[in-house]
Amino acid sequence: MVTQYPLEIPLGQGWTQLAELLLAFVLTALVGLERSLRGKGAGLRTQAIVGVSSALFLQVGKYGFFDLVPLLGGDIRIDPSRVAAQVVSGVGFLGAGLIITQHSRVRGLTTAASVWESSAIGMAAGAGLWLLAVVVTALHFVITLGLGVVEDGLLNREPVRIHLDVRYLDGHGLLRELLSRITDAGWSVSRASPRAVPGTENARLILELKGPRETSELVAGLTGTEGVLSVDVVADPETE
Repeated sequence: MVTQYPLEIPLGQGWTQLAELLLAFVLTALVGLERSLRGKGAGLRTQAIVGVSSALFLQVGKYGFFDLVPLLGGDIRIDPSRVAAQVVSGVGFLGAGLIITQHSRVRGLTTAASVWESSAIGMAAGAGLWLLAVVVTALHFVITLGLGVVEDGLLNREPVRIHLDVRYLDGHGLLRELLSRITDAGWSVSRASPRAVPGTENARLILELKGPRETSELVAGLTGTEGVLSVDVVADPETE
């Protein structure tokens, strides 16, 4: 929608605009804090930067061209939605970079969506729609914290059993750390069989695990441990 402004117009740099930027910062920082506390990517700083930047972009679209009014004879038509549309496109590319495909599994979709959401919250705050911005922020916590519990209850998920074949450097105290990471991730260890690999400095750990979660996050967490050489999900492991 194209808006026509008269000659006497505000500069858009008052306390109202500063309050809108501050609101965008607070709300999107809360979203980022939730992501950080859960060990996800795009945490506090990223979400806050996206939210505040989106709010500022929208304010530039609304107020950034008022100095052209006298040059155009006191009558100017601007379309703030153009800037908003470009922000949405740009954040879409940013979110796409957070999505990871590993072992035929897709990770990072919720984090990517949260960046897009932070941009929307920031734009709503920048547009003065503070109530909508606050409500969407509250709904973020309902979605990320509450819907998982509801989903588990409705689907009545049974614990899954998996076998892992972990190869790691021996003599670095990794066995205890690996088992700790597994239990911290919500899995229980049914069987653990550490084995030496003859002729090498490596060790092999065969694990039988039980847990309700997807295996991709567990495998990624173990693979990222310093000293771990490989982590494979196997159907029928050998325990030679």
